[in-house]
Amino acid sequence: MGSYLNQPYKAGTMFRRKSSHTNQADDSASRDAKVSELRVALGPLSGRSLKFCTDVCLRRYLEARNWNLDKAKKMLEETLKWRSNYKPEEIRWHEVAHESETGKVFKANFRDRQGRTVLIMRPGKQNTSSPEGNIRHLVYLMENAILNLPEGQEQMSWLIDFNGWSLNTNIPIRTAREIIYILQNHYPERLAIVVLYSPPRFFEAFWKVVKYFIDAKSFEKIKFVYPNNKDSVKLMKTFFDTENLPSEFGGKDTLNYDHEEFSRIMSQEDVKTAKFWGFDDDGYCKAKVTPGPVSVASSAS
Repeated sequence: MGSYLNQPYKAGTMFRRKSSHTNQADDSASRDAKVSELRVALGPLSGRSLKFCTDVCLRRYLEARNWNLDKAKKMLEETLKWRSNYKPEEIRWHEVAHESETGKVFKANFRDRQGRTVLIMRPGKQNTSSPEGNIRHLVYLMENAILNLPEGQEQMSWLIDFNGWSLNTNIPIRTAREIIYILQNHYPERLAIVVLYSPPRFFEAFWKVVKYFIDAKSFEKIKFVYPNNKDSVKLMKTFFDTENLPSEFGGKDTLNYDHEEFSRIMSQEDVKTAKFWGFDDDGYCKAKVTPGPVSVASSAS
């Protein structure tokens, strides 16, 4: 007992640890309070707006705006208005299937090490010139990826393969800017990592323009990965199991995209989506929803 009392440094260390835990608890309580404040600030919600605005959702918007209540409220209200007009939860596979015929964007059949959904993008497989078609296709896959996230997981991973990419297959700057805007403003804190795998040197010209549209939080999650770089290889192993990672991304598995099979799977996913949002199997709302006092339609999810 005496030897223990004669160790003030260790006792001090214990005190600091306790203080640290207390600060963490206070911080957590403060953030929980902010979530409650944001819910009150939004006012009464109903229908899909209410279903969308879970506490976890509100927390993501607060996180995206560094826990500034007013900024988070504005951001979330803009998302609700966008969802009211765009109705992303009502997009069905048959509407966007033609965009996916070459497998330019699809949900992988494996998850990352954290169990997160993985989207694979192959810009070299671009097959249409419709900006709106490309955007709706990506939004559809984002919505589906979110519904397939495991419980307690809010983020997904993107793997972008530049094999076959050229300036001829690249999407226009304006389209890229709109996609970035939608992702940052209407799907905040949804990306864990974006891997740009072995982009060609002439990608730099495109990147120099679009990077200015990307906010700081999103920018930190974008990783340029090169197969012969040790740090790149280490990064990939940190996020992905090389056994199920396709060889196109430095793994040992084979990447196969079967459009017919993927279409079958996504058609089944549409049934799950309809059930989640309260639609019938054809994608139509079963009952008319009365909008709440907030200046957004309740059809916003």
